[in-house]
Amino acid sequence: MISYFEVFGYTMNIVQKTFPITQWLANYQRAYLPGDLFAGLTVGIMLIPQGMAYALIAGLPPVYGLYASIVPQIIYAIFGTSRQLSVAPVAMDSLLVAAGVSVLATEGTDAYIGFAILLAFFMGAFQLLLGVFRMGFITNLLSKPVISGFTSAAALIIGINQLKYLLGTEIEKSNKVYEILWSAVQKIDETHLITLFIGIGGIVVIKGAKKIHNNIPGALIAVAAGTAIVYFFQLHSAGVNIVESIPKGLPSFQWPQFELGKISELIPLALTISVVAFMEAFSVAKAIEAKQKNHKVIANQELIGLGAANLIGSLFQSYPVTGGFSRSAVNHQSGAHTPLASIFSATLIGLTLLFLTPLFYYLPTAILASVIMVAVAGLIDFRYVKKLWRENKIEFGLLMVTFFATITFGMVPGIVSGVVLSILILLYRAAYPHIAQLGRLKGQSEFRNIKRFRDLEVWDNRAILRIDAPLTFINIQNIKDYIEALLEENDKIKQVILDASAVSQIDASAAQGISDLLGTFQEKNIQLLLSDVIGPVRDTLHRTGLLGIIGEENIYLTLNDAVNASPDGDYQYRDLALQHGVAIKNKI
Repeated sequence: MISYFEVFGYTMNIVQKTFPITQWLANYQRAYLPGDLFAGLTVGIMLIPQGMAYALIAGLPPVYGLYASIVPQIIYAIFGTSRQLSVAPVAMDSLLVAAGVSVLATEGTDAYIGFAILLAFFMGAFQLLLGVFRMGFITNLLSKPVISGFTSAAALIIGINQLKYLLGTEIEKSNKVYEILWSAVQKIDETHLITLFIGIGGIVVIKGAKKIHNNIPGALIAVAAGTAIVYFFQLHSAGVNIVESIPKGLPSFQWPQFELGKISELIPLALTISVVAFMEAFSVAKAIEAKQKNHKVIANQELIGLGAANLIGSLFQSYPVTGGFSRSAVNHQSGAHTPLASIFSATLIGLTLLFLTPLFYYLPTAILASVIMVAVAGLIDFRYVKKLWRENKIEFGLLMVTFFATITFGMVPGIVSGVVLSILILLYRAAYPHIAQLGRLKGQSEFRNIKRFRDLEVWDNRAILRIDAPLTFINIQNIKDYIEALLEENDKIKQVILDASAVSQIDASAAQGISDLLGTFQEKNIQLLLSDVIGPVRDTLHRTGLLGIIGEENIYLTLNDAVNASPDGDYQYRDLALQHGVAIKNKI
């Protein structure tokens, strides 16, 4: 009979897994409070200009960047497993929103805003479902070269899209670099010089503050200075674009506008952003976990945390959010111990919306552009590109294809092409596995590749092979072709000894291929020996009847045992071997 305490313990375990806040809050220490408070205020100050700037990237009014910085942070603090991840708008996802929603509605309209919020709802729903069904393994779909190529291209697209604000002229907004650059060249003579000087000044201030100390809020200083200059010199009258009125007050509860329609066009975009956003947040969270080492980031729970942040956030006028690298790094460096820091950040944003929005009336959009350009410049990782060029040309090629596909065809085609190409590379490697011909080190029991080592003991009438892959439908034909070509080159071979230590499984197609190969061996009067066969593979051999054809006496514990025990000369299969092989074929 199950006791009350066992039921209570089981229930509490489920609650703690579902709501990680119960774990860190129950063990919260007073010593954590100063670090959480300082980090929360620091990130909150950073988020005020950053949120408004990223909303501009998404094609939304700046206030929506602040809306998206309140509820999602609080919800993630309840459901997320990372202690320092800062969940709010980010540059890359903002551009994905702009790229997708711009084909559904005109930027600046109520429909456009409605689609952006609806996108957050579906994105959150997808992430929640992926988390509930334990699909966190999708992090493996995007290799680091694909992520790096995509991120670098996205950073370039985001940065170049800010030229219209930096130059103070109308430049075509696009997710294709060549279109933006051509538009900028055509409008270069219309550059508003005062706006340009303000934007460049903002970049100098932000970069200079970073060089002095990472915790100095350079973006906020640039915002304050730019706003003051425009106000005192009335530069908006001279043509400098400003943010103007920002609605005062907290975001209200509203259902997303499902009546907008075009759901079938929105869902593929939501699924794409949900995966990209999760990858971005998870990689940041794992990087901080490696430094902190006092908590564990769980992929499936992260999907639930981000999904809940987006879904519930959309009910309070938030557009898609995820974990940001720069904010999370500042959060960690500023001494954040728990997600309470994010709650403090959200509180500061809320207070800003309640009392401080009039201060941003004269904020020049050129300053927001400078905030964005400095932020995305750090996303381009030249060192990793150089590293891949030196170490792995195939991975370098994968990165470059993703990069150029993204800047040429757009962000969604870019990431899809990277994923498809990486899968094709994986399939190619699986289809052509490494096969080593082995020889024995003289006087020892160890075997090595004859192409890599000299003075090995080899035999003219034996082929000792090691296949470094599972035997599956995708590679069995190439393995058969390799062995048959080897037998044609050397008609003296009477024994094939297979080191199966690297073979983790044999599927139905591979079992059929082995059966065919055994028929070839019988015709040529060749003996097959196996060594180092692991349990699951031995079970497969038994189930398919291959074990009876090969003979249990021809399966050895080690490769050295197989070589020492195998007799020289001819070997005849039993008379029933071929018939048994035919039976296996029919069965499979």
